[in-house]
Amino acid sequence: MARVPRRILPGFRLTLGFTLSYLGVMVLIPLVACLVRVSSLTWPQFWGAVWTPRVRAAFLFSFEVSLSAAVISVLLGTLIAWVLVRYDFPFRRFFDSMVDLPFALPTAVAGLVYSSLYVESGWLGRFLVPLGINGAYSPLAVVLVLVFVGMPFVVRTVQPVLETFDGEMEEAAHLLGANRWQTFWRVLFPNMIPAAIAGFTLAFARALGEYGSVVFVSSNMPFKTEIAPVLIVSRLEEYAYPEASAIAAVLLGCSFATLVLINALDRWVRQNGT
Repeated sequence: MARVPRRILPGFRLTLGFTLSYLGVMVLIPLVACLVRVSSLTWPQFWGAVWTPRVRAAFLFSFEVSLSAAVISVLLGTLIAWVLVRYDFPFRRFFDSMVDLPFALPTAVAGLVYSSLYVESGWLGRFLVPLGINGAYSPLAVVLVLVFVGMPFVVRTVQPVLETFDGEMEEAAHLLGANRWQTFWRVLFPNMIPAAIAGFTLAFARALGEYGSVVFVSSNMPFKTEIAPVLIVSRLEEYAYPEASAIAAVLLGCSFATLVLINALDRWVRQNGT
C-alpha cells in the first residue's frame, strides 16, 4: 500500500514556533523561576516554610473548599446545561449569555457583591443569619464565590456534549421499554461523564488558585478561613520571597498531582465506556 504523505496546514512552522514560544514565555519560564527561588532554600528551611501548623491548615482549607465548590459546580452546572439545551423558554439566549458573566466580571467585584449580600444587614443576610446561615466571612462564603467562578466551566464543557446527542437514542430506549429515568441514567448519563469530569477538573483548578473574590468574603483568619493563596500574598508582603515560592511550589505540585489523577480517571472512563 502506498504511503500517504503527511499534510500540514500552510504556516505550520510559524504557528508551531509561536505556540512553543508562548508556552515557554507564559508558562515554562514562570514555573522555572518559582523553582529557582525555592532552590535557594536548604531542605530544613524549605520544610520549615511549608510545614508549619498555619501553612498546613491553609492547605487543608484550600483543598476542602475547592473540592466542595467543584462538586457543587458539577451538579448545578450540569443541570443548567441540561435546561439550556433541552428546553425552550423565554429569554433563553439571555440566560445562556449570563453563564459567561463570571469570565468577564472581575472576581474582586464578585467578592464585594457577595460580602454585601450575605452580611447580617444585607439583602439576603437579614433573612439567613437569624437562621444560622452565615454567607459572609465564613467557609460557606468561600464556597459560594468559588462556585460562582467555577460553575461556567462545567456548563460550557457539558453543554456541547448535550447538543450532540441524537434523539434517536432516546427513541430507541423508549421503544425497548425504558422509562424517562432509565433512559437518562443508562443512555444519556454515561455519555456525559467525560465532559462532567473535564468540567470538574477546570472548576477545581480555578477554585484552588482563586484569590480576588475569596479575600473579600473570607475573614482570612489563620487556622480557620485562610486559604493558601492569601498566605502566599502575606509572605510576599513580608518580603519573604523564597518562603512564598516554597508554598506556591507545594500548592502547584499538589494541584498537578490532583489534575493527573482526575485526567487518569477520565481516560479510564472513556476506555471502559461506563
